[in-house]
Amino acid sequence: MFNVIILGIVSLLTDISTEMVYPLVPLYLTAKLGASPAIVGLIEGVAESTASLLRVFSGYISDLVGRRKPLAILGYGSSTIGKIFLYLSNSWGLVFIGRWIDRFGKGIRTAPRDALIADSTDSTRRGSAFGLHRAMDTLGAATGVLLAYYFLTRFSGDYSRVFLYSLIPAFLGVAALLFVRETKKLKSSDASKPVLKWSLLDRRLKGFLIVTLIFTLGNSSNQFLLLRAKDMGFNDTTVLLLYLAYNIVYMIFAYPAGRLSDRIGRKRLIVTGYLFYGLVYLGFAIVGNASYLWLLFGLYGIYIGLTEGVQKALISDIAPVETRATLIGLHATLEGIGLLPASFIAGLLWNTVSASAAFYFGGAMGIIAAVGMLLVL
Repeated sequence: MFNVIILGIVSLLTDISTEMVYPLVPLYLTAKLGASPAIVGLIEGVAESTASLLRVFSGYISDLVGRRKPLAILGYGSSTIGKIFLYLSNSWGLVFIGRWIDRFGKGIRTAPRDALIADSTDSTRRGSAFGLHRAMDTLGAATGVLLAYYFLTRFSGDYSRVFLYSLIPAFLGVAALLFVRETKKLKSSDASKPVLKWSLLDRRLKGFLIVTLIFTLGNSSNQFLLLRAKDMGFNDTTVLLLYLAYNIVYMIFAYPAGRLSDRIGRKRLIVTGYLFYGLVYLGFAIVGNASYLWLLFGLYGIYIGLTEGVQKALISDIAPVETRATLIGLHATLEGIGLLPASFIAGLLWNTVSASAAFYFGGAMGIIAAVGMLLVL
């Protein structure tokens, strides 16, 4: 578990940095730079899709060369550079560049890092390992939101100062990564090169990947949740506290959910999580009393706690070891294919119909995906 703990520390530090700026980006774009919700959706859709699309390639390279750590270092380092652009930004174009470089780094690092966690544990403890990593990651996220709240209130809405301070934990995270131990190198001869063919995939994995794509079409950027709160009367600092509540609930549920999946299987938790997502998004669509947003953000944390680490454990269980990073990356790539249109559709529905329409669409897709996952796993 040494690698799991060190990688958890790396993610903790990196997420302190990321979450110091992530919930502020839509507020910064709309309030300071005059961007519309559609621009927010475009920036986040392109940035997050880039991250997801790159994961299958970084996963394949990791499987091909039999090494995980160098790509992880490259990825975490790139994300740090992206935050420098955020600090320097004075237009939404520079925010776009900063978010793109940051998510480029995430796309490079995620599949090799997750494969490294899987390589470092056996299947009977894999859910616990991913759950622990998610919990530490989210502890960093909650800490980052708290720091963003502190600096934003202390310095009267000075976004640039928060962006600057976010660089400190980002650099520390890259430094901590140097202590990770590379797992045993896989052979890289022509005969053992990873081969990714749909026809060769396990039936359950095929079904899981298809349903994931369907779900992602309704899974727009979390920043629309923050804009919904702002639209209903929350100010910048209370929006941060809502996001903090979500992260705390996520942190609380991530590790127990991973451990539970080791005992009862991954399927039940994933189906329950998708159903939670659908119902929560419907709640965001119909909510009339702003105080109920506290409950909805908490329930949203349950959804992500039940699914994110458990899905990674499921893929690691099913995938052959020689293509493990590739298939972890493929899962994220399919999410990325749906993410750009999901965020664009949400922004378009918000602008042309209503904010509720964007959440009705996401809620319906979540419930459909829950039923689909129940049938294919």
